[in-house]
Amino acid sequence: MAIVHARIDERLIHGQVAMVWTNTVGATRIAVVNDEAVKEEMIIAGLKMAKPAGVKLSILSKKKAVEKFQSDVYDNDKVFLITKNLQDMEFLVENGVKTGTINVGNIAKREGSTQIKKSVYVTKEDIDSIHHLIDKGIRVTAQMIPAESDQSIIEYLPK
Repeated sequence: MAIVHARIDERLIHGQVAMVWTNTVGATRIAVVNDEAVKEEMIIAGLKMAKPAGVKLSILSKKKAVEKFQSDVYDNDKVFLITKNLQDMEFLVENGVKTGTINVGNIAKREGSTQIKKSVYVTKEDIDSIHHLIDKGIRVTAQMIPAESDQSIIEYLPK
């Protein structure tokens, strides 16, 4: 399997992702999947600057990511998959992208959201996506850095 780690982080690539997570999971490629990111030159330029030296970068729409992961394009890479939100990751899974665990790292506060961890705010739609992913047999965690507990995100959700 090409994907060595899957993470939801609305900041996409930043210091923790670039230095800590990429090294911890041994990634040789970061795949950022978000339909808006592929259209914004400023975002693309920022992602290129933020990626670690020696690590390849793919910035893909959701549809293109499904095509790439279902082909053999990344078979020789250890891919660190990052989406901006739960719904993008859910789309990938629903369309055949295989990952055993998904880590929710950072989702900022927005209207209608509830804080479940220091850096994770979820809406009803997010909670539905989490349950849907878990129902598909995927382990979903909420972990800012590798040293934190990787217990199930269910432990943090409102009862």
